[in-house]
Amino acid sequence: MPLKITPKKTKIILPSFLRRVIKAYAIKAGIREIGCELSRIGRSRNWQLIATEEQIMLTIAFIDASNEDSWLWLSKKLKQDGQHFSHSLLLDIAKRNPNITINELMAKTDCTVGQARKVIDEIEWAEN
Repeated sequence: MPLKITPKKTKIILPSFLRRVIKAYAIKAGIREIGCELSRIGRSRNWQLIATEEQIMLTIAFIDASNEDSWLWLSKKLKQDGQHFSHSLLLDIAKRNPNITINELMAKTDCTVGQARKVIDEIEWAEN
């Protein structure tokens, strides 16, 4: 029987989540549709998001594409707290966007210049 590896999930605390966003129903629905777990912490105003690296990426893309200014703080928080992308995930992102530049990869994932160069170089060498 093959061993099934489950992706590592990250827990991110979202202070005053509902007080900071407009159209909370829409952002909560979008986040849950991506597959993330979003729940309130006890009776406090704080919420928590539990998601894999890829789900965090998809959530950031969803928020950035939404054109809702009150949601951008969450995108920034996810980039700071949740994104320590593995090399394989960066490679997967770059493969899905074959014309992506180093700067675009860095902006999209908040990775370092070295990580982005390594991924782009690896893809270019694989093509030859």
